[in-house]
Amino acid sequence: MGLNDIRNQSFPIVSYEQWKEKAEESLKGKPIESLRKTTYEGIVLKPLYCEEDLKAFVDLPGRGDFRRGLYPFGYHTNNWKIAQKISASTIEGLSEKLQAAFQKGQTAIAIEISKELAENPEHLTKMLSGFYQYYPFAIHAKEEQEKLILELENLVKESERDTITGYLAADPLSSFSLIGFMPENTTDFFQKWTAVIRKTSDEFPNLKTVLINTTPYHNGGASAVQELGIAAAAGVFYLQTLLDNEMELEKALATFLFQFSIGASFFTEIAKLRAARVIWSKIAETFGASPAHQGVQIAAETSAYTKTVYDPHVNLLRAGNEAFAAVLGGVQYLHVAPFDELTGSSAFSERIARNTQLILQKEMNLQQAVDPAGGAWYIEALTNELAEKAWEFFQQIEARGGILETLTSNWLQAEIARVHEKRTNDSFTRKTSIIGTNVYANLTENGKNVKKTSKQLAAIPENQEIIRIKPIPQTRLSIPFEQLRNRAESLTQKPAVGFICLGSLKQHKPRMDYVKGFLAAGGIEGIASSPITTVAAAREFLNSCKTKHFCICGSDDLYETFGMDLLEAVKNEFPEINFYLAGLPDQEMQQLWRQKGISQFIHVKSNCHELLSAMLSEMEASLNEQAKA
Repeated sequence: MGLNDIRNQSFPIVSYEQWKEKAEESLKGKPIESLRKTTYEGIVLKPLYCEEDLKAFVDLPGRGDFRRGLYPFGYHTNNWKIAQKISASTIEGLSEKLQAAFQKGQTAIAIEISKELAENPEHLTKMLSGFYQYYPFAIHAKEEQEKLILELENLVKESERDTITGYLAADPLSSFSLIGFMPENTTDFFQKWTAVIRKTSDEFPNLKTVLINTTPYHNGGASAVQELGIAAAAGVFYLQTLLDNEMELEKALATFLFQFSIGASFFTEIAKLRAARVIWSKIAETFGASPAHQGVQIAAETSAYTKTVYDPHVNLLRAGNEAFAAVLGGVQYLHVAPFDELTGSSAFSERIARNTQLILQKEMNLQQAVDPAGGAWYIEALTNELAEKAWEFFQQIEARGGILETLTSNWLQAEIARVHEKRTNDSFTRKTSIIGTNVYANLTENGKNVKKTSKQLAAIPENQEIIRIKPIPQTRLSIPFEQLRNRAESLTQKPAVGFICLGSLKQHKPRMDYVKGFLAAGGIEGIASSPITTVAAAREFLNSCKTKHFCICGSDDLYETFGMDLLEAVKNEFPEINFYLAGLPDQEMQQLWRQKGISQFIHVKSNCHELLSAMLSEMEASLNEQAKA
C-alpha cells in the first residue's frame, strides 16, 4: 500500500443501528432504552445521540443565537474574568486582600458588600483607588447600588468614566424573593430604580447595572428549566420597565447581565448557559434589537446548594467540576467558592479556589479553545431541549401575570419547592449520591458549625407599606443528613449497631459492608461480630455490646437455614433489642421475619434518612430514660 492509498483511506461509516447493536451486546441483552434517564427538568437523556438529534443549523461563535458564545474567537480574544469575591471584617482588610488577590491572578474587582461598607459607602473611594483604572467591576450591589454608584461618581473623573467596565448591578426581584417582602407600590419603586439605571448608563456607558440573578432560585432547589424561565421573565420585566421609562432599547440592553449558579450536572449546566443566550437572543429580537445587541454577558459562581459541611475537601472536586462546566458554557465572570466556605474560609482555601481558575486557564489552556462543546450532538440537543422547556415555563409565568405576580401569589415558590422536594427524596433513598455525606461518610470526622451570614442587608423601611411574600429558603441538599450527624454527635453515648455476621466472611461481608456504609450516613457506627454459627455465639455477642440495635447480615441461604431460627431464639431472650435484617426478602418472607421480630429491612431501596432518623430517635429516647433512672 502506497502513501496515496493511505491518504485515501477512511473509517467506515457506522449507522445508529450498528451502534445500538454493539451497545446492547455490552448490556448482555438489555435494551438500550433501559439506559434512558429523566432529569429534574423533565428531559429524557438518551444513551446515544446522532446528527439527526440536531433540529437546526448550529452557527459559528459570535453569530446566530449566540449559543456558541458572544465572541468569534471565544476566550482567545476575550478571556473570562477571575472574579473571586473578596470579603473581610474591615475596609482595611478588604483592601489588603483585594490587592493581594490581584497579585496572585484575580482579574476583576469582586467584593462582598459587608455591613460596614453598606453603612459607609464613602469607604469605597478609598478602597478602589488604584484598582478601577485597570480592572473591571464584578459586584452584586444589592440594596446599596445607588449609594455605591454615587461614590463611584465621586471617585472617577468625567473624562475617564467611559473606561469603567464590568458590572455594579442589582436585581430587586431576586432580593424580594430572599427577604420575603416587596414595596406595595412597586410602580413607584421601579420608576426610582430605573432612574438610577438611566443616569448611570449616561455617565458610565460601559458599566452594566441590571442583574438577572438566578442564584436564589438555584439555592432553593430550582431546576435548570426553572432558572432559565425565571431569568427570561425577570429580564422581560426589567426591559419593559426601562422602555416604559423612556430608555432607548439598545442602551437598555447594554445594561443587562445574567448571573447563574452552576450545579453538579456537568452537561446540563453547560447547556443551561448556552440556552440562556439562545433565549435572550430571541427575546431581544422580539423587542426589535439588531443582531449586534442580542447577546448578553453571563457571570457565574459555583453552587452553594451542592456543598457539604462533612468531608469538605470533596467540595474541591465539586467546585472544579462546576467551574469547568461554567467555562465550557462560555461565561464572562466566574467565582469559585472556597471548599470550606460553609464553616469559614481560610487564606489557603481562598488561594485554592482562585488557583482552580488559573489551572483551567493556564494548564488546561481553555482560553485557547473556541467553544469546545460546540457541535457535540448531545450538548446541542440538550441546549435545544432546555431552551424549549424554559420558554414554556417562561410562558407559564407570563400567563399568570408575570414575574411579580407569580412571586406575590407564591406560585413560583411552590414550583421551586416541588423540585427541591424531588431532589431531597432522591438523596434520602440515595438515588442521588452525596459523597462523604449520604455515601462513604467518614465517622472519624466531627462536624463544624456552619458560619452564620447575613442573608440580607435590607430591613423593612419605616413608613412604607409592603406586600409580604413567601421567601425562597436558601438551602443545601446535604442539610438533612448533616442534621442526623449532629444528632448522633450530641448523644451521650456513641450510637452503634451490632452486626450479627452469619457464616463465613464471604457469606456475610457484602451485606455487612453495605449496612455499615448505610448507617455511617447518620453518624452510627457498625460493630461486627466474629462469624456466628451458633445461637450461643450470637447470645454472647449480644451480651457484650452496649447497644440495643442489631442487624443480621448473611446470605439468603443462611437466612433460610439458620437466620430465622437464631432470631426466634434470641428475641425471646432479648425482647428489648431492635433487630434489623440486611436485604429485602419477598413479601411472604418479609411477613415471616416481622413475626419473628425484625423491625426493619435495610436494602438498596430503603429510605436511608427516614430509617436512620427513626433509629436515632429510639436511641435518644433510650438514653433519656437511662438518665432519668
